[in-house]
Amino acid sequence: MPGSKLHRRGLMLVLSSPSGAGKSTIARALLEREDELFMSISMTTRPPRPGEKEGRDYFFITEDEYTQKVENGELLEHARVFSNYYGTPRTLVEQHLMAGEDVLIDIDWQGTQQLRDSARYDVISIFILPPSYDELEQRLMMRGQDSEEVIRKRMAKASDEMSHWPEYDYVIVNDVIEESIENLQSILKAERLRRTRRLGLDEFVNSIRSRN
Repeated sequence: MPGSKLHRRGLMLVLSSPSGAGKSTIARALLEREDELFMSISMTTRPPRPGEKEGRDYFFITEDEYTQKVENGELLEHARVFSNYYGTPRTLVEQHLMAGEDVLIDIDWQGTQQLRDSARYDVISIFILPPSYDELEQRLMMRGQDSEEVIRKRMAKASDEMSHWPEYDYVIVNDVIEESIENLQSILKAERLRRTRRLGLDEFVNSIRSRN
C-alpha cells in the first residue's frame, strides 16, 4: 500500500514560562496522554539530590566532561545556572526524532534561542503565561515554600522572562489548566501534520498520481 511509505520526523516541543505559571503541571499531563512524546533528560554538573537517579532525572557528569561535550557540539543547548552547568544531549534527542517520536524540552528563553540556532526546523516553541500578575503572585505564595523576599525576586524575574513571549511560536494563557493542556495537544497534533515533517510525501503523492 502506498500509505505504508509515509512517515514523519519527530519534533522538539519546547515549553517556557515564568515560575508559577503551571508549566510543570501541563507538561506532566501531556506526557501521560501522548504515547509518542518523551521528556528530554538534561546533563548537569551538579551532584544528585536525594531520590534522583542517573538517566531518569539527569545525566550527572563532571565539569571536564561537560566542557568536552560543548567543544564537540554534543549539546543542543547549554547554560550555566548559578554555579552548575546544564545541557540538552544532541544524540538522544536525534534518536527520538529519527524514530518519528517527539521530545518535550523544558528550558528558558535563552536555551530556546540556542535550540533555534542549532535545530530551527525541528523546534516548536510555546510560552505559557499566567492569567494575571496577581494570579501568578498568589500561586507562588500558595506553594508555601518561599519567603516574601524570595517571592518578590521571583516576580521580578518573571517580569523579565515574560518580556520574551514574542520570540515564541505559540502562547498559551494558563487560566483553566484543562483547557491549556488541550490547547497544547492541539498544537502538537497540528505540527505533527506539517508538510515538511511528512517524510516520503513526494513518493506517496506520485504513487497516487501515477495510477491515473
